[in-house]
Amino acid sequence: MNKRIAIVTGASRPKGIGAAICRALAEKGVNIFFTHLASYDYSTGYDDANENWAEEFREELKTYDVEVACMVVDLKNKNAPKTILTEVERTLGKPTILVNNATHCVEVGYKEITAEILDDHYAVNVRGTTMLSVEFAKRFKGTSGRIINLVSGQDKSPEAGNIAYVSTKGAVSAFTRTLAVEVASQEITVNAIDPGPTDSGGMDKETQDFLRPKFPTGRIGKPEDAARLIAFLASDEARWITGQIIHSDGGFFD
Repeated sequence: MNKRIAIVTGASRPKGIGAAICRALAEKGVNIFFTHLASYDYSTGYDDANENWAEEFREELKTYDVEVACMVVDLKNKNAPKTILTEVERTLGKPTILVNNATHCVEVGYKEITAEILDDHYAVNVRGTTMLSVEFAKRFKGTSGRIINLVSGQDKSPEAGNIAYVSTKGAVSAFTRTLAVEVASQEITVNAIDPGPTDSGGMDKETQDFLRPKFPTGRIGKPEDAARLIAFLASDEARWITGQIIHSDGGFFD
């Protein structure tokens, strides 16, 4: 994978899955373009939110001897997909890997959900993921392209109290399977991974204690667990895997 170019969305925090994905790919020699949005991290209450961290992270990734570029972007913006692809091409070149990691989540049940809340989830999780993938595929030239989406087990078990997130992430699973068929002739694979509950900076001790017994492995997932699988799916060894929703969750059951 040496000197291929990957786009990773939602790499805004040192403890996040997005950062772990960037590190795993950079370790394999992949040039990295990541997007970040610290304002979302602050609004969500992550303890490692830091508006200056992106530039620090950019320098960290360069220590892997790869080229790195980044930009602030809100996927709620309808023009974001074209803006991202254009900036990647300008700074690094034609990307061959896209990891749709950015997400929007506000936990509400059916009694609290509003059209505005649902629209915010749709704009990032569905429209953002869909249109960025579409723009990537339209511009793709060459062979062995990769699109990797992040989902959260919506096709595995229900998640009461999080209906807007569940509805939109479930749509990503359906989109993954269909796009995989449409772009197969371009030698682009499309897969999604469900990392299960992951301690990525937003999980308090009470939540950890509640979830831990549900893991046969005896521990909660780490960002690096998801990152290793994504690095594999981005590699040439995974060229025969497409249209799959992979539950890499340590055997988590609810």
